[in-house]
Amino acid sequence: MNSTDLSPKEYDEYYGRYIKKLSPQVSIIEGFEIGKDDVINFFESISPEKQEYRYDINKWSVKEVLQHLIDTERIFIYRCFRIARNDQTPLAGYDQNIYIDPSGANQKSMSELIGEFEIVRQSSISFLNSINDDQLMYIGNANGGDMSARAAAFTIIGHEIWHMDIIKERYL
Repeated sequence: MNSTDLSPKEYDEYYGRYIKKLSPQVSIIEGFEIGKDDVINFFESISPEKQEYRYDINKWSVKEVLQHLIDTERIFIYRCFRIARNDQTPLAGYDQNIYIDPSGANQKSMSELIGEFEIVRQSSISFLNSINDDQLMYIGNANGGDMSARAAAFTIIGHEIWHMDIIKERYL
C-alpha cells in the first residue's frame, strides 16, 4: 500500500501538501523506515550554531521543529491507532503552537531530541506492523473531517519531508 492508493476523500485537503511530498512507490512501512534514517541524518548534520537559529522572530528554532515532528507523529499515530481500531469517536484537532514552549526543546541536546524521535518512530513502526490493510482503510473523523488510518500515517512521513525542506530553504 502506497500513497497513490489514497483517495482525496480519505483526508482533508490541508494534508494533501504533505501527502504530495511522498514517493508514490514507497509503502507506509518503507516510508517510516526510510524517513527515520533521513530525519536522523538530516538533524545530526545541522551544526550546533544553527540548532537554535530562527529565521524570523516568531518562527521555531531547528530544535523546536524536530520537537514538533515528534509531537505531531505522536498525535497522528494516535489518530491512526484509533481509526484503525474502528473507533468512530471524533478526534479533536490540536494547536501546534502551544506545544512548543512547554516542550523545552531548546533546553534539550540534539542527541536527546534524536533519541526521543527514534523511540517514537520505532513505536509507530511496531504499531503499523501490527495492523492489516483493511484496518488502514478504515475512515474516522479527525479535526472535524474524514481521515483514514492510512492517511494519518502517510501524513506523518510527508510532514517531516515538508519541514526538512523548509529548514533547508530558510534556516541553512
